[in-house]
Amino acid sequence: MTTQVRTRATNPHAQIEAADDYRRGYSRRARRSDVFVMMLWASGAAAAALFLASGGAAQFGSIAQTLTSIGIITGLVGTDFILVMLVLAARIPLIDRTIGHDRAIAVHRSLGKPALYLLLAHGVMLLVGYGLSSGINPIAEIGPMLALPDMPLAFIGLGLLIAVVVTSVVTVRRHFSYEGWHLVHLLSYVSVAFALPHQLSVGGVLADGTAQRVYWIALYVLALGSIITFRFVEPLVSSLRHRLRVAAVTEIAPGVTTIQLGGHALRGLGASGGQFFIWRFWTPRTWWHSHPISLSAMPTESTARITIRELGAGSARLSAVPVGTRVSIEGPYGLFSEAARTSPKLAIIAAGIGVTPVRALLEHASFSPGEATVLLRASTPEETYHWDEIRAIAEAKGAACYSMVGHRPRRGDSWMAASDVARGVTLETAFPDLADSDVYLCGPTAWRDLVEAEVRATGVRPEQIHAERFDW
Repeated sequence: MTTQVRTRATNPHAQIEAADDYRRGYSRRARRSDVFVMMLWASGAAAAALFLASGGAAQFGSIAQTLTSIGIITGLVGTDFILVMLVLAARIPLIDRTIGHDRAIAVHRSLGKPALYLLLAHGVMLLVGYGLSSGINPIAEIGPMLALPDMPLAFIGLGLLIAVVVTSVVTVRRHFSYEGWHLVHLLSYVSVAFALPHQLSVGGVLADGTAQRVYWIALYVLALGSIITFRFVEPLVSSLRHRLRVAAVTEIAPGVTTIQLGGHALRGLGASGGQFFIWRFWTPRTWWHSHPISLSAMPTESTARITIRELGAGSARLSAVPVGTRVSIEGPYGLFSEAARTSPKLAIIAAGIGVTPVRALLEHASFSPGEATVLLRASTPEETYHWDEIRAIAEAKGAACYSMVGHRPRRGDSWMAASDVARGVTLETAFPDLADSDVYLCGPTAWRDLVEAEVRATGVRPEQIHAERFDW
């Protein structure tokens, strides 16, 4: 491990004030997060409670009625979960600032299977319940059910939802390209649209003038309105306003390219160092594929920069986009930024393409001299792109900057270079103030997981560790 930049002394009084500010900021975020979790579960409970309070509680007088009522409740709660999933995927700024985009998507995914199981139970319970009432078997009940208004659409919607959930299972998803999987995933919006009519028209569950009807229409408006607003309208307005175009494309290392962008009023994007945007480059070969990419430098009023590593056909095509290409954006997103701080001190560890958000984070972060330590990690000298820029920023702001080049040990699960492991370098020797620091980690997933596990083993609190995942 090599030290390129040394630190200057810290100001203890300023450090205490900053610590209080970060603790208050984290407390506010934690309270908002708790409120979101309560709202999530309360919405499912409200769906069931409104049905029971609207006469549903009296519909348990026979086995057929009981099965039918349970079927209705599972359908309502399952639909509620689907709408909550849409809200989580809508990239609403308040949710992003509270729990981060990656955690919102993680919760979104975790609700997929329960929602599907509830909706499948909804269909089975209703077929059995109606069949018992009519004196026919559940399979034969399908015909009369399809004859009800809007029920064919509901069956199609359920089938589409099954396709979405099945293709989202990890073992199945691996067989799809991102674009193919994303195209199938868009069917979830169609499935929701197909399911709505039968909720409003079949039976008296959502009859005119009831609280249930108001609740469900409001929930649909919130979910679909959020998707339309934050996934389509806001990005369109932002892209038109900032008029981004490719200004230069430069290869800075084998398979690594920077794209310099020109635009209008780019500070108005409100981006923080470490955040990412969803980028779409409007050429015949790239317009259909959006890319989540972090800023590798803070935007000026008229310029911005991203750095891309070729990890597949989609990212490889970006290295050949011509100068002048129009670019549209969604964002900024993510909590890999100042907004997640809980402590005045910073410990930053980055490798590979992970140095790009770290470079912007270090440029934008507030800290006093001596309060930040950066460790840059690479297996070979070819992977040290942007390191000179990071060292220059560290020197200017009084941060310590270490570098570590070399392959990992052949044995063991260390994330450090074999030569440094042999010399006895540890996480604690590189970061003596780790317990009092926010730890930002960015790099290849397997490598980052090793670092994060070692950081957690030292007793650093979970809220001090910041690492975003871009897995799909």
